[in-house]
Amino acid sequence: MKKLFLIFLFLFSFRIIFSQNILSSGEIHGNFSMDAQYYNPDSSIGAPPVPEKMRMQGYSNLIYTNGNFSAGARYESYLNPLTGFDPRYKGSGIPYRFASYKVDKLEVTVGNYYEQFGSGMILRAYEEKGLGIDNSLDGFRLKYVFHGIYLKGIVGTQRNYWGKGPGIVRGIDTEVHLNELLAREKDSTYHPSKTEITFGGSFVGKYQDGRQVTSGTSTLNVPQNVGAGSGRIGISRGKINLNGEYVYKSQDPSAFNNYIYKPGQAVLVNANYSEKGFGFYFGAKRIDNMSFKSDRNATGNDLNMNYIPSFTKQNTYSLLAFYPYATQPNGEINYQSEIEMKIKKGTFLGGKYGTDLAFNVSQAYGLDTTHLNPATDSSRLGYKANYMGIGKLYFSDFNIEVSHKFSPKVKVLVVYANEIYDKDVIQNESGFGTVYANVGLTELTYHFKGAKFLRMEFQELYTKQDFGSWAMVLAEYGAGEHWLLSAFDQYNYGNDNSAARIHYYTAAVTYLKDATRISLGYGKQRSGIFCVGGVCRYVPASNGISLSVTTTF
Repeated sequence: MKKLFLIFLFLFSFRIIFSQNILSSGEIHGNFSMDAQYYNPDSSIGAPPVPEKMRMQGYSNLIYTNGNFSAGARYESYLNPLTGFDPRYKGSGIPYRFASYKVDKLEVTVGNYYEQFGSGMILRAYEEKGLGIDNSLDGFRLKYVFHGIYLKGIVGTQRNYWGKGPGIVRGIDTEVHLNELLAREKDSTYHPSKTEITFGGSFVGKYQDGRQVTSGTSTLNVPQNVGAGSGRIGISRGKINLNGEYVYKSQDPSAFNNYIYKPGQAVLVNANYSEKGFGFYFGAKRIDNMSFKSDRNATGNDLNMNYIPSFTKQNTYSLLAFYPYATQPNGEINYQSEIEMKIKKGTFLGGKYGTDLAFNVSQAYGLDTTHLNPATDSSRLGYKANYMGIGKLYFSDFNIEVSHKFSPKVKVLVVYANEIYDKDVIQNESGFGTVYANVGLTELTYHFKGAKFLRMEFQELYTKQDFGSWAMVLAEYGAGEHWLLSAFDQYNYGNDNSAARIHYYTAAVTYLKDATRISLGYGKQRSGIFCVGGVCRYVPASNGISLSVTTTF
């Protein structure tokens, strides 16, 4: 209640400063989301008893806007967090509140905010509810725009569940849009170039009190200030886009890198070409000791200041996403290439409606390194890396998609994927080794009259490693504009342990109306890894009834 009172006091203060009418002439928008689950113990799938029986977590945003002024707050409640989410979220409160105002070309934000510099390798404060990640900054942010020059400055501390991290984050970002910079108002002699060029630079520093930490039997002197700088360029002309970024990070010994003093480096490039009926994409990056946290003692996904993008295909189908890749900030070489094309209508392969093809290949390797013995390496760099060398294969995915519309009512999608997955490295396990898998999927969609449709999936994952092969069948029926019925079954038919050849079945009914979605379901959830963009969390097995409600206004 005290925090709620402070929020209203915060808004009331701005009312006095800016206008006597500001709260009576603006607009209020927001959203609401809640997930709840009732748990049944199920020893057959490894789902333990849950003392509370039912758990719930949710949030609601409330945002007020009036001209150049906006303010808002978010209330969150975890009573208690769903299994698989960090128990430190337990409780309720208002962890996010802000106010923002624009004056001419200057924008000022106080309170909480999310921000990203460049590709995010140097700074990305963001939220991903599905992963339980929220590393928002709490402090001040300034933005200023002047003739194609975009400036940002930030100072703040990061959210750490219901508290704040011990480090202070400071940063500045500059981006120059060359075409805008060269253009002059009322200058009729200037002719804009067809080539658009942007370049930028960022610096982000963190300060954390304390000069000494204990690692094993050693007491180490660590820097209180750590900085990282980056430069980037983007070139666009017609159908072609090219982007690149380089990052250098000063010595940053931390629990995540075993307190080594090796500086961090990262390089990232993107290129794509697109025209009607054809598209090509290529992305690659090299990461070397680039974990960047505002608390040197943090582990896992806690208090990340930056984000390492994953150049892998983001699969949404369950068995294709069975072995997702998690980026390795301490060191990796990763690339992805994708071709999309459309076979024209009226040809033999295109048929009456055309055929869509997509080819994707992505791989991730470790660095080619030489370990340095700390007993003889007084610099405590940890390892040497051959910049042009490639180490062990961590992940590989070769993926082909074919989509064809046979009639206005019938559409078929066929997918094949060949995957290689080093479970020990990606999931930080031991004794599992490398998984070699082949995955096939067929999706059939039939549209009835009106808004009714039937969609079916048939998936199979074949492997001799890990827990063996899986099969899945899904049926989804859209019963008009508002109702969606779905059911699926995942079956671990290839498990060497016959008692573990279990059917993981789920059924759900969903109601949709305007911006409101309500879903009620029952089923068994297998344990596994859930990832979004290369950032992952472990999802334990569960058995029970689930309810999800979302709406916006």
